[in-house]
Amino acid sequence: MTKRSPDKTKAWGTKSEHLLRIQEHDFTMRPGFGGPAVSVGVDVQVESLDAISEVDMDFTMTLYLRHYWKDARLAFKSNNNLSMTFDGRLVKKIWVPDMFFVHSKRSFTHDTTTDNVMLRVYPDGKVLYSLRVTVTSMCSMDLSRFPLDTQTCSLEIESYAYTDDDLMLYWKKGNRSLNTDEKISLSQFLIQEFHTTTKLAFYSSTGWYNRLYINFTLRRHVFFFLLQTYFPATLMVMLSWVSFWIDRRAVPARVPLGITTVLTMSTIITGVNASMPRVSYIKAVDIYLWVSFVFVFLSVIEYAAVNYLSTLQERKERALRERMPCTCGLVHPGTMSASYSEVDANTTGNYGSMPRNGVKRERMLVQLMENDQITGHVSSGTYSSAAIDTHAIDKYARVMFPGSYILFNFIYWSIYS
Repeated sequence: MTKRSPDKTKAWGTKSEHLLRIQEHDFTMRPGFGGPAVSVGVDVQVESLDAISEVDMDFTMTLYLRHYWKDARLAFKSNNNLSMTFDGRLVKKIWVPDMFFVHSKRSFTHDTTTDNVMLRVYPDGKVLYSLRVTVTSMCSMDLSRFPLDTQTCSLEIESYAYTDDDLMLYWKKGNRSLNTDEKISLSQFLIQEFHTTTKLAFYSSTGWYNRLYINFTLRRHVFFFLLQTYFPATLMVMLSWVSFWIDRRAVPARVPLGITTVLTMSTIITGVNASMPRVSYIKAVDIYLWVSFVFVFLSVIEYAAVNYLSTLQERKERALRERMPCTCGLVHPGTMSASYSEVDANTTGNYGSMPRNGVKRERMLVQLMENDQITGHVSSGTYSSAAIDTHAIDKYARVMFPGSYILFNFIYWSIYS
């Protein structure tokens, strides 16, 4: 019988394990068990910030996580002093730090086309353990200044089983241990800063643990919200002011304009809140939208007040006209009837000497008609100018509403910019 040639792949693996003396040691125990804590240096290469969600209060990050420590049990003899590199198959047979991400919601190690894990062992027993991870972690956001806010999120790394008496975590090169890809960008945020910190975390049941923090600061791009929220809201408020220049008798023009602006503002507010978490405090955008809504609503109330006061004035003038002597003989009846048809009842009063605005307008109208009858012609321009009657509330509103809204914008942007 011919002898089969041995499987070189299996022989290589067996030879490597023999060289590292894997079978001679118990790797369920940490290096230097019973002695000082094993020091594990960490550095991170951030590959991407994949998503940041205000609704879920979390972020997703893909990174290369590298660990450095020394395990004398893995020291081997080497003539050329070169390291040996292995894939994830050897990781399961030796001791590696039991790192986990605090406040993590989801995480996984990439496995396409193979497990993205690398183990490099040096002759003196130093070990480099690297893996590519995507993690979704919690980020407590303060949205009180949204969308003019700046958020700071942290990814926290900690040993699960070993306290600081057994394992000491530290950033291998300080703040330089954190590297980022220059191409990292987010559609809604500007990445202002990445930095690292180290703290101790205490658990009442188990003790103190070293915890590493990857902190990054994000500033939100406001231009999108200026176009989609602030600018349309401002236009709706300005559109509501148009009613102040429309004749108060044009009810079909002023009422639909006010209702349309109110409904549009309601739609804008609903659309903004639909994409936001239901927080229990007021956001900056809420303040702007609700103040704008109040301005639009007040413009509708302003016309209601004008209409009501005009109705009261008509009733008083009608009652006063009924008590005054008839002045029908001053002009031709046909001329008088034509004059009343062209002039609104609100612009006419009674013919007396009482110092009321309606009475003064009536006496002026009668005098104008007498002069026109004497000269033998009718001045339509005189009648039209006498018939124009803008209510005093409209006159004040033309100044007070824009002035108040400009003042509000000045205060708002001074506080939140």
